[in-house]
Amino acid sequence: MLITALFFVSCRESEEPVNISLDQRHEITFRPQLPAITYAYLPQYSHTESFQRHNRLVEYLSEQTGLPMRQVFPDTFDNYISMFGQGKIDISFSNPFIYVKLANRYGARAMARIVEADGRAEFRGQIIARKDNQEIQSIEDCRGKSWVAVDPSSAGGYLFPLGHFVDHGFTLTDFREVVFAGGRQENVILGVYAGLHDIGSIREGSLSVVKDKIDINQIKVVDSSIWYPGWVYAHSPRLSQEVVDKIRDAMLKLDYEHNPEHRQILDAAKFIGFVPSDDRDFDQVRALSKKVGLDLE
Repeated sequence: MLITALFFVSCRESEEPVNISLDQRHEITFRPQLPAITYAYLPQYSHTESFQRHNRLVEYLSEQTGLPMRQVFPDTFDNYISMFGQGKIDISFSNPFIYVKLANRYGARAMARIVEADGRAEFRGQIIARKDNQEIQSIEDCRGKSWVAVDPSSAGGYLFPLGHFVDHGFTLTDFREVVFAGGRQENVILGVYAGLHDIGSIREGSLSVVKDKIDINQIKVVDSSIWYPGWVYAHSPRLSQEVVDKIRDAMLKLDYEHNPEHRQILDAAKFIGFVPSDDRDFDQVRALSKKVGLDLE
């Protein structure tokens, strides 16, 4: 009580009253984002991971083309498709299964495919299990097991492995259950690692994403699908051909081997370059989707 009393006495002796006028006010106005070409990465990883992988590339493309660009972040695969259809995504970077959906529904057109770290413009899916799970040694051992996949629209994380299972005589009823991991490759790997599911399906290369979280040596690859056309950059039909050409040309100029700055951009994005692409490259994916009964409309 003595300390409290001294505090109030001190305040009365040293502080002067401050007059506050409510007549003077400043309106805080909303500042809308300036028009820009929007760039989106299919959310197979967290938004933080997506930003870290692609921020440098977006900045490079903007600098090279003189066009304002910004990255946007859909929350789910379905949200990604909806945003493209609503005109909220101008440049799409997605797996080939999502691409053919965008092409069939909204007129998206392929402009370039990426070259993976292994030098291929193709990729494949993998079926994984815990290394110490002795019951699963081959694809035939997956019958009756719990399968966790990335998303119904994931190429490497569902469509390609599903096609591989179908080629080996499986149907979805041959699994005890098939569940999805919210569109995240990490969730599939962690679910298998924790023993929540017997097998998982991921795109090849995804194990490295969780190498700092778990001992990935405890995960084994049971089998892999065949190769399919790789991840694709596509553009909205709203963009002019002049703008598309500028962006494609800037992509194709990136030189991983001889330009250190370009290497940093591509290393962050986890690929090493681009090759030109068009819609015909993805007829193989359309045929696979039809074979396994997945809708592209």
